[in-house]
Amino acid sequence: MREWLSIYLKGVCMGAADIVPGVSGGTIALIAGIYDRLIAAIAGLDPRILATVPALASGEGRTRFRDDLLEMDVPFLLVLGLGIGTAVLLMSRLITAAFEAYPAVLNGFFFGLIAASAVVIYRVTDVDTPGRIGALLFGAVLAFFVSGATESGGEASLLLVFLAGAIAISAMVLPGISGAAFLYILGQYEYMLGALTEFTDALVGLFGDGSLEAVVDPGVPVVVFMVGATVGLLTMARLVRRALERNRMATLGFLVGLMVGALRLPVDEAAAATEVWTPGLLAAVVGATLVGAAVVLGFDHYTDSLDYTEDTAI
Repeated sequence: MREWLSIYLKGVCMGAADIVPGVSGGTIALIAGIYDRLIAAIAGLDPRILATVPALASGEGRTRFRDDLLEMDVPFLLVLGLGIGTAVLLMSRLITAAFEAYPAVLNGFFFGLIAASAVVIYRVTDVDTPGRIGALLFGAVLAFFVSGATESGGEASLLLVFLAGAIAISAMVLPGISGAAFLYILGQYEYMLGALTEFTDALVGLFGDGSLEAVVDPGVPVVVFMVGATVGLLTMARLVRRALERNRMATLGFLVGLMVGALRLPVDEAAAATEVWTPGLLAAVVGATLVGAAVVLGFDHYTDSLDYTEDTAI
């Protein structure tokens, strides 16, 4: 029970990270020491287990089904996913309100989160060959230019929502840029936050005078996004796992580069949201940046489970 509670709380931290356009939930998983387990569990998911469902009618079939679930580490994924979902639902409203009231201060907090995460991952990464340096620089340049995209809050096509889910979920297995940052880049962050809030409100309304139609309208993009996220999660997990197995240090260097390049995002957002920089506002932004950095560095200090050794070299 203690282990499951720990995994659930780590999921909450991952969800809280991924709901903001800054530090990645994958980064939190890396710092928390569950990254490799997460990658292995996702990559180990085998859809062929669904073929054994008819055999659940027998005791032997149920035992085999349970053993298969344990072998794929499905309980770990379910508990972790429950924690992630809890954080996303609780924080979506808070983030929306904070963006409207304190955009510069909040983006300063995001900057601190990203910068400190880059430091934490770089500390366990050996970037000492031309290939690894090139991977880091490529990640930084890629994230810098991608992070320059502007956000649009308009309604999107379901195809774009599907693609947004597939791309954004990669942050779950790719430490560096959060899923929310990908949504920002694709112009879907505000739209999906609004759809999620409206969907949850409509679900709660069913217990009162709400209608099913009110659930369906915002529920369609939410479901499409989740389907896209499922597809992206299964595919990205395998790609990241192969990259880590082939050259762990170069892959981590690329991820550090992504975080460094992504620092453009909170800077651009804070500048765009602020017309006049007063000394008080500047002090608040700097303070929020330091708090964000302290959160990640403090979490890393009390999590002594990172063990990333060199496997191969470029």
